[in-house]
Amino acid sequence: MLIYKIFRDPEWRDFDAKGETLGAPIDLSDGFIHFSTATQAAETAAKHFAGAEGLWLLAFEADAMGDALKWEVSRGGAEFPHLYRAMTRDEVLWVAPLPLVNGQHQFPADMA
Repeated sequence: MLIYKIFRDPEWRDFDAKGETLGAPIDLSDGFIHFSTATQAAETAAKHFAGAEGLWLLAFEADAMGDALKWEVSRGGAEFPHLYRAMTRDEVLWVAPLPLVNGQHQFPADMA
């Protein structure tokens, strides 16, 4: 199963350059890296990145994250994937821009 992480441009560029990250400021504050499933990603973008330009969507294989990936109840009682370790650049399956069109982020059509 694929899971997704949304980064602002500077966060993505830093991760790409360094090869690993503990996530965005909210992740550092919460003590884990927030991910979303394909069905949760658009709501995550709308709630936490409304109107933001220069976003990137990163895809990861959940099963490859090992025991450090926990599914925990969050927004609306839904279970969200949370990673309790640094993620590495080699775990990224693909990266795609999340353009803002008419106030909404446009997600890739082939998200699984």
